[in-house]
Amino acid sequence: MKIRYFLLVMMLLILSPAVVGSESCTDCHTDESIMRSLVEAPKPKGNRTEGAIGPAGLPPFIKPDVYYKRYHVDKTLLEKDPHLLEGCTPCHGGDGKALDKDDAHKGVVKRPSADMGTCGQCHGDITKTYEKSLHSTLEGFVTKMSNRLGTKEKKVFMDKVFGQSCRSCHATCGDCHVSSPAVNGIRTGFIQGHAFVRKDEGKTCAVCHGGRVYPEFTGKNAASPDVHYQKGMPCTKCHKKAELHGDGNAYRNKDEARPTPVCRDCHKKGSEKKAIARLAHGKHDDRVTCYGCHVDGEYRNCSGCHDGKALSSKPGFILGADPSDKRVVTTLRQVPVTRDSFLEAGVTMENFDVMPDYRAAPVHRIRRVTDRTRSCDVCHVNRKGFLTKESLIRRGSRSNEDVIFKMAPLNME
Repeated sequence: MKIRYFLLVMMLLILSPAVVGSESCTDCHTDESIMRSLVEAPKPKGNRTEGAIGPAGLPPFIKPDVYYKRYHVDKTLLEKDPHLLEGCTPCHGGDGKALDKDDAHKGVVKRPSADMGTCGQCHGDITKTYEKSLHSTLEGFVTKMSNRLGTKEKKVFMDKVFGQSCRSCHATCGDCHVSSPAVNGIRTGFIQGHAFVRKDEGKTCAVCHGGRVYPEFTGKNAASPDVHYQKGMPCTKCHKKAELHGDGNAYRNKDEARPTPVCRDCHKKGSEKKAIARLAHGKHDDRVTCYGCHVDGEYRNCSGCHDGKALSSKPGFILGADPSDKRVVTTLRQVPVTRDSFLEAGVTMENFDVMPDYRAAPVHRIRRVTDRTRSCDVCHVNRKGFLTKESLIRRGSRSNEDVIFKMAPLNME
């Protein structure tokens, strides 16, 4: 391999004298034939097959014949993108003069933006707020799990579970603006040949939020997409930069974070065209979330994601009490965590029952008209979709009963 690499580089230098003074990094990484020759695709792990997408929305395994593109830099960017004018080594390290592959890659930093100081040299105002954002800290995951853990277990969890698996979801600047983020260690490579892309939601948002949210939003998990997507509204139409990059404050979870979009930002109270809509909204205001009525049909609910055995999910529609405000009805998503999920790491989850296995779900599958907006009987008489004691997760948290909404009889006066 070393001999082949050396010969390829020397051939390139002989045939292209204009690049002799450049870094050896670009001599190889911008040449498609060299990258195709040197980069070998790994074999799928477990039962994953080429091109397959897992039930939890894992990205497809990249075909071997195009795997090299993960490392292939678009040569036309070298003189156009200001980030690349200084070459590769200022950010990636390594030896830009070496011709031997191993020597050239000694000390190479694969993800330079993992160090906020790298991007912060020019974008200090953004990195200063981003380092405290939930995308960066993943504090939302820590908070939710910590509630179930005993005092002594928290350190074990952070070291042996969160630090070794959950932490891999941490998104750096480059994971959204240069290369698609990794999911379970799988990366799809550059968004656009190492260009610094302002946004490409299908290759960034969709990768991390592709198990449930993005497929629901775009209609891949349903018969029809969210009405907002259908009208050409991307994620960032509602989720603004200040939310994604953070506002400089450290939050414990997404429910505390500000600013976050709410339906009333666009759909002002009292602006309804039909009287029946104004009446319905007035009657349900502060009692039912918009999702409770306007989510169209079933959405994905995990049924075996965190039991240490297999990834599995199934469609379902669940209405119940919002765990953070049990006076309000909303759509719930089933996210079960078994009592022995982290037993191998020595975590027994002493306080397992303090939290329900259902979360308030802002399901991105909105339609103006649904079966619940057509008839009051769907909820108030038939109680369709409402969580019941009989439909609760088996062997789940004792707190699950707390999110069963006890509806009062319908008052037609």
